[in-house]
Amino acid sequence: MQLVLTALSMLLFVLLCLLGILANGFIVLVLGREWRRRGRLLPSDMILISLGASRFCLQWVGMAHNFYYVVHLGEFSAGPAQRLFGVQWDFLNSSTFWFTTWLSVLFCVKIANFSHPAFLWLKWRFPGSVPWLLLGSLLVSMVITLLFFWGNHAVYQGLFAGEFHGNMTYQDCNMRMETHYFLPLKVATLSIPCSLFLASMALLISSLRKHTRTMRSAHSPQDPSTQAHTRALRSLTCFLVLYILSFMSVVSDAATFSCTYSDWYWLWQILTYLCASVHPFILILSNLRLRAVSRQLLLAARRFWAV
Repeated sequence: MQLVLTALSMLLFVLLCLLGILANGFIVLVLGREWRRRGRLLPSDMILISLGASRFCLQWVGMAHNFYYVVHLGEFSAGPAQRLFGVQWDFLNSSTFWFTTWLSVLFCVKIANFSHPAFLWLKWRFPGSVPWLLLGSLLVSMVITLLFFWGNHAVYQGLFAGEFHGNMTYQDCNMRMETHYFLPLKVATLSIPCSLFLASMALLISSLRKHTRTMRSAHSPQDPSTQAHTRALRSLTCFLVLYILSFMSVVSDAATFSCTYSDWYWLWQILTYLCASVHPFILILSNLRLRAVSRQLLLAARRFWAV
């Protein structure tokens, strides 16, 4: 029974990643074509194309990592492949979290309606700062990747040199590093973008809820504008839930109960990549340009199969 559940979880993980790869690749292609045609991108499109590219690469790395893990189960933890995949995954994962945070902040400053001077200043300054924020996110992600690489290198060197004290095995040393180094480091480095994300989402949802209540009192619930605000609230709530699940799964991945030999491994993998696979479809449906192109592709596919 456990083998069947594991196989189903693996299949679900692969399907989830493939859907995410298609959706994120679509976002990158459409906005990349727009960038090539116009020579520039709006701040929102800059974040979307950066987020789509990082998620696209992250999911390919995740699939390659997990397939390699299944095929080379015995030698994976003790070999250099874990460090190689770790470097790529840590960089892409950190970049994805930061790009997602900047997307939520941009939504907040563009949509939320507050009269506080600090918010008005941020509303004026933030769009022009987007290229520098994206570049800064890449630099921060590089530093974080180096810190994780140092931890993995220390464990690997200890295994190679046999420098374990007493009855401590490689597995014990690895679990100790996971608990006392990787877990605090992940919490510390991801809590900053997560806090910014939660703050911006809270302000945005609060502003939209207040505006939606005002519109419902002045118009009927079937009014198109009221329905648009309601759909926006649902999308943002879904985005918030997916982000929190992704954050919790990444942090839990550094804990001892979710390590690679745990029965919960594939469940944590699904939760980790859930936001990167589902959220792109929400972005496509909520963006006029992306939705129009996707509709054209669906119509073209329907005509092709009809022929």
